[in-house]
Amino acid sequence: MRIDRFLWLARLAKTRSAAQTVAESGRIRLDGRVIDRAHVLIRVGQILTLIRGGKARVLRIEALPVRRGPALEARSCYADIAPAIDAPRGET
Repeated sequence: MRIDRFLWLARLAKTRSAAQTVAESGRIRLDGRVIDRAHVLIRVGQILTLIRGGKARVLRIEALPVRRGPALEARSCYADIAPAIDAPRGET
């Protein structure tokens, strides 16, 4: 599944175009690798790091969503593996 589609279906982005913008901004890491394209494919078990508003959020992908369902359903697709922490300088 494409990373922009996952962000949208898992309710980590409000719209698909917002998910594409975030994915192309370089503020996402997948297994430690900086992502700068929205079409990068993701799989279950990978570690996703999102940097937003000066905070870094680390998630493990638990399942690939089939639809954009309610928040509880979307939340079951990933697990927070670290509390939100301040992002390193220069990455906000």
